[in-house]
Amino acid sequence: MITTIRNKATVRRLVFVFLLGVLVTFPGWSQQARPNILWIVSEDTSPLMGCYGNAFATTPSIDRLAREGVRYTRAFAVAPVCAPARSTLITGMQASSLGTENMRSQYPIPDFIRFFPQYLREAGYYTTNNAKEDYNTGNRRGAWDQSDRQATYKNRKPGQPFFAVFNLGMTHESQVHRKVAKLNHDPRKVPIPPYHPRTPEMEHDWALFYDNMEAMDKQVGRLLRELEEAGLADSTIVFYYSDHGGVLARSKRYLFESGLRVPLIVRCPQQYRSLAPGKEGDSSGRLVSFEDFAPTVLSLAGVKVPAHMQGTPFLGKQAAPEKEYAFAFRARIDERADLARSVRNQRFRYVRNYAPQKIYGQQVEYQWQAPSIRSWQSAFQNGSLNAVQSAFWKQKPAEELYDVVADPHNITNLASNKTYAPVLKQMREEARQLILNTRDAGFIPESMKAEISATGTVYDFARSADYPLERILETAEMATSRDAGHLEKLTRRLADQNPIVRYWAATAWVVLGKSAPALPSVLSALLQDGEPAVRITAAEALYAQGKKAEVLAVLIKVLEEENPLARLQAVTVLEAMGKDALPALPALRQMVERGSGKKVNGRKPWTADHDLKIARQLIGKLGAV
Repeated sequence: MITTIRNKATVRRLVFVFLLGVLVTFPGWSQQARPNILWIVSEDTSPLMGCYGNAFATTPSIDRLAREGVRYTRAFAVAPVCAPARSTLITGMQASSLGTENMRSQYPIPDFIRFFPQYLREAGYYTTNNAKEDYNTGNRRGAWDQSDRQATYKNRKPGQPFFAVFNLGMTHESQVHRKVAKLNHDPRKVPIPPYHPRTPEMEHDWALFYDNMEAMDKQVGRLLRELEEAGLADSTIVFYYSDHGGVLARSKRYLFESGLRVPLIVRCPQQYRSLAPGKEGDSSGRLVSFEDFAPTVLSLAGVKVPAHMQGTPFLGKQAAPEKEYAFAFRARIDERADLARSVRNQRFRYVRNYAPQKIYGQQVEYQWQAPSIRSWQSAFQNGSLNAVQSAFWKQKPAEELYDVVADPHNITNLASNKTYAPVLKQMREEARQLILNTRDAGFIPESMKAEISATGTVYDFARSADYPLERILETAEMATSRDAGHLEKLTRRLADQNPIVRYWAATAWVVLGKSAPALPSVLSALLQDGEPAVRITAAEALYAQGKKAEVLAVLIKVLEEENPLARLQAVTVLEAMGKDALPALPALRQMVERGSGKKVNGRKPWTADHDLKIARQLIGKLGAV
């Protein structure tokens, strides 16, 4: 039935009810329209711009943005590589909590964890992404109105607020894989950190990076001009940041300031000045990290932040007090497995290495395309480096502690300095609590994750009784401490009912290597364990004690498995065995001929070729023996 409105009082009441509904839907926006939000994201970029005090850089557009906005001096990626970092950005959750911390693993996450732009779309925003996604998990429908190289906020409806992302690849690592004859920045004058040798290749690649940053800065300038020409600069909050640090070796991929600290500039126009973190040209020392970005955007847009998000909004009506620590993680990156966790406060960075037997500079095929790292490795091999430059090519300590104010390049490890023992203890405990509180899934061997993901999610598994994290973490800490005093307790845990505990207990003898005391008999029994990761780890430990034949039989058998992550672990052990792996040559060739492993969730995981990559290299080496 149609009701005719006959008097003005009725009209006023209806208008009031309508406006009240709007205010309930979008709290905090009674006095002003919702802001547009623009993200400009460069890749592999440490804060080396002019506005961050680097006089060698040519970055006028970013410097201008900093003068018009607020520059953050303690902003951090959660991972020193893109896909896990972007997994955190898009969900507001630590990728290590989701089980998406291994580079390009594509493991699923629970349905209730949505990509945050979907909340914006439901609130009326037009959302676009141009063009990189790379979220390290299966894509989610509903996040973007448009996500491709043509995506732009210009396609929205008249008056519709927008959230737009533009990803700039000019500074990506791939851009320093090429030799350039003429450079804008003088290689002879380029500043080089003390951990790098000043080889001609290193000078060239550093100068090329500064050239690439100059080109990226011009792209930033064009995007800002487009915003102004569209008449939208006065209604748009602009973020500029990088997806992690970079780009030359020991920055991207590594848990140092150079890999984790990112530039972050936020510009709020006059009508949203109440939301700004400071006055124009100010700097902020507030500690922020990537899990904070999603809830911050929702807060700025007047959208309620979901309770499951682990980040802290640092702007908007829902802004929370500053947190004390920023958490970061490192896991498998491309074909090389590793595991480390880090926490950063205002002054110190703490790193806990759970694979200290591995050197920092594990050879990654993609990274080794840069001439600079190859020259660095050659300089180490010919003995021309100093102690600081040589450290990259040696095994890691179990713990690292850096005073980042006095030591911005993180070259003086204070973990064994008694003066800093209270700081070490405090930060060690904070890292431990963050691991426990977020149910960090990184301690699950990745071959197990692939199997878990075939029928469920790693996130759910990490919250089940099958993942006793406190016991697992305690075992991992003892096993990787290089303290033989823990071996008696770890020997008992070799027979633990939980395969992850057994895996970490066996890791103790891998870490100690030839320096380990006599091996317990139960370790040999693990060569028959039902879990491939446990069998391979036991084999690696036994090989260090000279048991070659039985170890080879186990590793060769694993090469026949469908799980590509189990094969990757086995091939990596065979690679470390050198010419002792020669009997495995026929099996390696057969594995390569068969190709990649089974599909996970109906698709081939991006990790499936990493085992083949190392296998092909190993076949070449063994074939030359």
